[in-house]
Amino acid sequence: MNPSRSDRLNRRRFCALAVLTPLAVSSASAHELASASPSSSPATRTGNGEWIYDVVPGWGQLPPGTTYGGTHGAIATDQAGSVYVSTQSETGILVFSAGGVFIKTIATQFPEAHSIFYARENGDEVFYTTVQKGTPHENWLFVKMKTDGTVLQKITAPPEAGFKAPNEWRITAAVPAPDGSIFIANGYGDSRIFRFDKQGVYRAAFGGKGTTEGLFDCSHGLAVDTRYDQPYLLVCDRENRRLCHFDFDGKFVRTVTQHLRRPCQVSFHGDYALVSELEGRVTILDRDNVPVAFLGDNPVKTQWANYQLQPDQIPTAFFSAAHGCHIDSNGNIYVSDWNQTGRVTRLVRST
Repeated sequence: MNPSRSDRLNRRRFCALAVLTPLAVSSASAHELASASPSSSPATRTGNGEWIYDVVPGWGQLPPGTTYGGTHGAIATDQAGSVYVSTQSETGILVFSAGGVFIKTIATQFPEAHSIFYARENGDEVFYTTVQKGTPHENWLFVKMKTDGTVLQKITAPPEAGFKAPNEWRITAAVPAPDGSIFIANGYGDSRIFRFDKQGVYRAAFGGKGTTEGLFDCSHGLAVDTRYDQPYLLVCDRENRRLCHFDFDGKFVRTVTQHLRRPCQVSFHGDYALVSELEGRVTILDRDNVPVAFLGDNPVKTQWANYQLQPDQIPTAFFSAAHGCHIDSNGNIYVSDWNQTGRVTRLVRST
């Protein structure tokens, strides 16, 4: 009997996981790697195969007295290449040049923007964001804004969705569908995903808490996956450690991949998907969603998802709690680590 496509992919995934040895991981301890020198050393280089990256030293320096905050948010770039980083601080969303020079802040009225999804609509550049903390009466809010922070649209918890208490609406991600519909994940709430039309009118909900296919345990991140014959909604089912595809009617399609380290967000580059994992790693998947590289794979498990760490405790080429991730059009990678003062790393392809 010939093996099914699913069997072949599973074998390929197993083989990939068995042979991929991240460059930044060796028999040395994390402390030894952190103290190693030169840019060509494992201390500042990470990846596998064709995906070898160097850490850009000192990228994203902030003005004196300013910190990122928890950086449990996201990263995006606009058409000009400026980099936007959301934070857990009163500074709102930070804007940098591609070279890491601080430019300005936007959306300071929303000090805890959790997700940022960039889109071009009718010639305009916009962000679809979810906000955990805004004005006293606007927490857990969807906001569509221009890249200068101008608010275009807001969505709050839909009354018809059956919420019984205000704290049941705790959204984590939002993306626009190809037809303009807006999908919002209630990841820190009941894990349902909500669909609104482009005007913000509630239409439907699907998913919810659970471990079986079609349900989620923290529907944390959303993305639109256009790598196939038709686009799909991709969901980071974080605590079930998997990625899932749905169609835009909310019907479950497939489990894309599983056994990840608590996937938070996904960013695409051609046929490849970059996945940030809260347990100290970033994974690159190919079109078959087989791992082709691991970046920043931290061998010190006590650092995984450890909010109490200070950035200087984390070796340069490792991640402790990779939360936000973005790969730009040139293949440069940005990762935000979730810790009490925040850390953002820029990786460039090694030559």
